[in-house]
Amino acid sequence: MIVVENLVKTFGGFRAVDGASLRIEQGSITGLIGPNGAGKTTLFNVIAGVLQPTSGRVTMLGEDITGLPPHELFHKGLLRTFQIAHEFSSMTVRENLMMVPAGQSGETLWNAWFGRKRIADEERALRAKADEVIEFLTIEHLKDERAGNLSGGQKKLLELGRTMMVDAKIVFLDEVGAGVNRTLLNTIGDAIIRLNKERNYTFVVIEHDMDFIGRLCDPVICMAEGRVLAEGTLAEIKANEQVIEAYLGTGLKNKDKVAAS
Repeated sequence: MIVVENLVKTFGGFRAVDGASLRIEQGSITGLIGPNGAGKTTLFNVIAGVLQPTSGRVTMLGEDITGLPPHELFHKGLLRTFQIAHEFSSMTVRENLMMVPAGQSGETLWNAWFGRKRIADEERALRAKADEVIEFLTIEHLKDERAGNLSGGQKKLLELGRTMMVDAKIVFLDEVGAGVNRTLLNTIGDAIIRLNKERNYTFVVIEHDMDFIGRLCDPVICMAEGRVLAEGTLAEIKANEQVIEAYLGTGLKNKDKVAAS
């Protein structure tokens, strides 16, 4: 679905992404792991149009999307979430969800004056869609809560819900488990699995929690120093000597420590 070829992103003389190549298969939940500074988030940002690549190519379903801005990729069904959730803090959970779809009739002054029935009809449909998403995520008790009052994990659920308000094809999740308690992380994991199996969402997940990666992801891609180091099942990745060196720098003698992590 997504093919990345020889992608490079430099900042001055520093190569944050250094000739990375990888393939994301449609319908998969792919894990992206690696030590801090490996280039994972920069890779996400280049694929999602937040950053322009220095060189290389990205295609989606055979179409060259290299360097397209986020709003164009949004309309093609490529979405990403961020390690720090971005919510409209003064709006309720339901209102946050209703804000997502683009091109709403109420956004133009003409329709605000002369298209009130159309706006009302759209709002009813959006409200129904938002309530469906809220029920799917089992957060009915939060639907009228201001988003700014949510916990970190609840905000991550809300971000996942925002991807459900449009026809997402592939979603890039950046450290969805950061600052999230285990119970909520399991809820988020359940939602990702259901979206993958029931609605055919494709996911790419950056995460440091290996239990979470092991539960959701196959394959797993490991990056180090801006390059793709290895790809396979989590068990294969954990047994890979290059991966162990990248994480620990001490080779096979610490393999047991990685396997237990």
